[in-house]
Amino acid sequence: MIKKIAWDAFKNTGDINTFLEYKQIENIEENIKKINQLSSEEENIKKINGVTNVKENSKEMNDLSNKD
Repeated sequence: MIKKIAWDAFKNTGDINTFLEYKQIENIEENIKKINQLSSEEENIKKINGVTNVKENSKEMNDLSNKD
């Protein structure tokens, strides 16, 4: 919404400052998308590590119980 308002204001006025504000909004939106993507990837890595750790812990427990 803000992006549209900034763009419309630039088209109507031709003010370079309005255009620069528009570009800042674009950059902020792109950065938010990147942050969200990284957060999703981080969550997936945590899930994968959790599964790996469970398998490793289970194997260690089996190894310890077989030593007796």
